[in-house]
Amino acid sequence: MKNPIAKPLLLAALLLAALPGAAQAQSPSWPGAKPITLIVPYSAGGSVDFNARLVATRLGERLKQSVVIENVTGAGGAIGVGKAVNAAPDGYTLVAGPDSAIAIGRLINPAAFKFDPLKDLAPVGMLNTAPLVLVARPGLPVKDFADFVKLAKASPGKYNYATSGVGTVLQLAMELLKERTGIFVTHVPYRGGAQIATDVIGNQVDLAMLVSTSAIPHVSGNRLKPLGVTSARRLDALPQVPAFGEMPGLKGFEMVSWTGIFAPANTPAPIVSRLNQELNAVLNDPEVRAKLQEQGAVPGSGSPEQLGQFVKAEYARNQKIVQAANIKE
Repeated sequence: MKNPIAKPLLLAALLLAALPGAAQAQSPSWPGAKPITLIVPYSAGGSVDFNARLVATRLGERLKQSVVIENVTGAGGAIGVGKAVNAAPDGYTLVAGPDSAIAIGRLINPAAFKFDPLKDLAPVGMLNTAPLVLVARPGLPVKDFADFVKLAKASPGKYNYATSGVGTVLQLAMELLKERTGIFVTHVPYRGGAQIATDVIGNQVDLAMLVSTSAIPHVSGNRLKPLGVTSARRLDALPQVPAFGEMPGLKGFEMVSWTGIFAPANTPAPIVSRLNQELNAVLNDPEVRAKLQEQGAVPGSGSPEQLGQFVKAEYARNQKIVQAANIKE
């Protein structure tokens, strides 16, 4: 007996396959003969560039297509991310988007960051996160963060802290600590972070908020006093240093530096899904994980939707901090 619904089902399947989106999902031509560009919105040699290059090499191997790094510098990352925003949404342009360019820059310098990261980018996956460490100069008469809070409250405005610039996640983390503890210390922004540790070690600056990869060698060498880490739990490399979230009055405190991989908005979902799948496979490779961890980074993972929700939450929290502290560039 013939199946009475077989012919209609076959016709429906043929019609579905004829739709552009369905055809793309069933048998995509991407990636074809064209190389994929991964924009790094900073100069070569930094941690974002290193991590992006590491992942790009492995992504290329898995996709059987070249993934080429393009360093596009300027305006605190705005130019590089903006180039990705304006690229064709065809899966051949990606950007390694760091926290400052994706979830902070537009809040403090809207003239430079003319794109909306929540609308103009398609999240692919988290590349890595990196905790921050608050350190103090050797001569500061404190043994822990509670001591410093007492010292700062006794002399408001007397003490200062350094970061690698205005509007960085480093500044926002310290401003949130100031708000939660009721202390007043002055921000000393540097142009980049290379000189900061040297000046704190030399007792020229009282405190510094550093990315873990910069702080760990100096803390381990007893050149800087660690007061706390901003991750949800203690760092394996600094088990003696408490997380701020475990301190009285700071429950739930957590801020990290991070970099995500993004594509232009409207990049076809099947391409984003494939990129996410391959990115997760790369980040689960033991050798890649070890090399990221050597940089003080925690390998990322998860779905595009998880990265999208994370960025929304980061943007909303950062907006409150920027407004409360009146941070402007």
